[in-house]
Amino acid sequence: MIYYDKVSKTYPDKTIALEGVSFSVEPKEFVTIVGHSGAGKTTLMKLLIAEDRPTEGAVYFESANIHKLGKGATAKLRRRIGTVFQDYRLIPTKTVYENIAFAMEAVGRKDKEIASDVPHVLELVDLGHKIWNFPRELSGGERQRVAIARAIVTQPDVIIADEPTGNLDPTNTYEIVRILRKINELGTTVLLTTHNKGVVDAVGGRVITMEKGKVVRDDKDGKYVL
Repeated sequence: MIYYDKVSKTYPDKTIALEGVSFSVEPKEFVTIVGHSGAGKTTLMKLLIAEDRPTEGAVYFESANIHKLGKGATAKLRRRIGTVFQDYRLIPTKTVYENIAFAMEAVGRKDKEIASDVPHVLELVDLGHKIWNFPRELSGGERQRVAIARAIVTQPDVIIADEPTGNLDPTNTYEIVRILRKINELGTTVLLTTHNKGVVDAVGGRVITMEKGKVVRDDKDGKYVL
């Protein structure tokens, strides 16, 4: 489904973020990408959602070269990829319900569908009882679970979780990992970036290790080696 083909990225200040990266991700796979800060993990994710462009090489989603798509096709691609960030990116003036509904409205979903799906997805992340709360009334772990609910409510094919546990304590970290695994078991491809050994150990499965913009390991059985 996803293929990075000899991808390199050099920024205008001559910083080399990626160098000759190649790997593929199969449908319904759970892949953890690990590496120290600056290893290139976030750049990989930005390329996948066309927020950035490679200097060399190509990134494919199914058979399409992402960076040769027109605006309309790029918008459709982004609807198939849900994104979860370390800093949650919730709208502080909207309730939990409204934050998730906003994501559905953005892709043209009807009010009846929104009213049905938002409570359902909140139950999936164990936050049905917080539906009318505002982000300021939630813990960090709860905010991240709302962010996950928002990412999956439109039923994307792929979830990108970029350092989703970076601001969380061990208990909330485990809860986020558990939810991501549940989403994957329901058939969604998950790409998780982290530098947390505990997260890698909890997830298991395939681990790609990045170092200075290069893939230095690709293990089928989750190992944290840095």
